[in-house]
Formats: sequence, structure tokens, C-alpha cells
Amino acid sequence: MAMSVGSDGGEEKPMSDINTTPLVDVMLVLLIIFLIAVPVVVQTVQLQLPKVAFEPTTTKPENVSLSVTQGSDGSCAVYWNLTKVSSDELLDRAVAKLEADIKKAGGVENLTPEDLPEVHIRGDINVPYRCIGGTIYTMQRAGFPKVGFISEPEPGTTTHRL
Repeated sequence: MAMSVGSDGGEEKPMSDINTTPLVDVMLVLLIIFLIAVPVVVQTVQLQLPKVAFEPTTTKPENVSLSVTQGSDGSCAVYWNLTKVSSDELLDRAVAKLEADIKKAGGVENLTPEDLPEVHIRGDINVPYRCIGGTIYTMQRAGFPKVGFISEPEPGTTTHRL
């Protein structure tokens, strides 16, 4: 802290210099705290995230197209192509479709997972996730190994998206 002793025979002026020592002390303490705390906070599990690229959908006739919306009463509404189905009807139709495709191929031993039909789900942006999640669960329960989403990319976007 600065102090003035004695006078030059005239008026005494108040000291107008800012004492920066406490400010520097506080900044150094904060720096040390953050240098110690940041490595503790930024701990992550090492994993490799998938690289996703926009790919145009190739529609095959055997694929299942589902649309999920929210009904006027707040319930989930699932459409198989253009036909509205309940949860039980969705499971029954999915099992019947998969069994028919397996039978047409000559049995399970003649099929690979790539040969099985895919499920393409189009979900309205305002649909609660429980509706989409329930549809995914039902189709996986029926035995479909591939369930994907149809989305509309932003105009002019062809870069990698996740």
C-alpha cells in the first residue's frame, strides 16, 4: 500500500493510484484453481463416434415405411404406408411381413441381415420421443434388424451430419 510522508509545503492531494496487488492475488488464485479443476472436470470415456454422411435413400419394395405423428388427443399415431395402425396391429403386421419375406426367400438359412427388409421411420418434428421410441421397439421386437430414419436435410447441405 502506498503512503505519502511529508509535504512539499503546499496542498495535499489525495492519492489517485489504484492498488492492483489484491487484484493480481485474486487472479493468480483463480488461475491455480482452474488449472487444477479443469482436468478433473473434463474426464471422458474413450470411444469412437460414428461418422454419418447424408446418403440418398434407395427405396426397395420390400422395405417398410412408417410415419409417426401425434394425434389430436396427444396420443401417438403410427401409419404403415398410408394406413393408421395401433400398437398391436403394428406388431402383427410386422411379424407377418417378416415371416412372408423369409418364406419367400426359402427360409432363414438363405438370408443374410442385408437381405432382410428395412424399416424407414418418418417422424414429425413435434412428436414426443416416446412415440418414436415405441415404434422402434415394436419393429425390433418383430425381428427387423435394420431400423432407420428418414429426414429432410437443410437446403443445400451435403456435408456430414449427425
